[in-house]
Amino acid sequence: MMKTALAKLSPAETEILRIVWQLSEATVQQVADNLPSDRNITYATVQTLLRRLEKKGYVSHKIRGKAHVFLPAVKRKDVIRKSVGDFIDRLFGGDPLPLMQYLAEHRKISSQDLDNLKKLINKK
Repeated sequence: MMKTALAKLSPAETEILRIVWQLSEATVQQVADNLPSDRNITYATVQTLLRRLEKKGYVSHKIRGKAHVFLPAVKRKDVIRKSVGDFIDRLFGGDPLPLMQYLAEHRKISSQDLDNLKKLINKK
């Protein structure tokens, strides 16, 4: 299902893909309707972004009546794995520890989050 080398995503494409994952399948109008209210993106722009995502292999579409219905063509976890891996390689030379330290120091991490991380570490 996932191509070996997916093209990089722009922030706008990532936002649209996240909505398609959330809805499982969606028309252009449904994606546009699910954008945050402060985002002023036109129907035509959403359509263009969905076509770009399709060309890059992230979504596919089927025809339902007169509407194009877009579906995820890749799993969310696969895109996250690749994106985070690329980010860690570029910014931290492949070492995830500085990222984890930054998140612990500068982001709100609850005690429940820490407990979950400890459980995950203990599994490894």
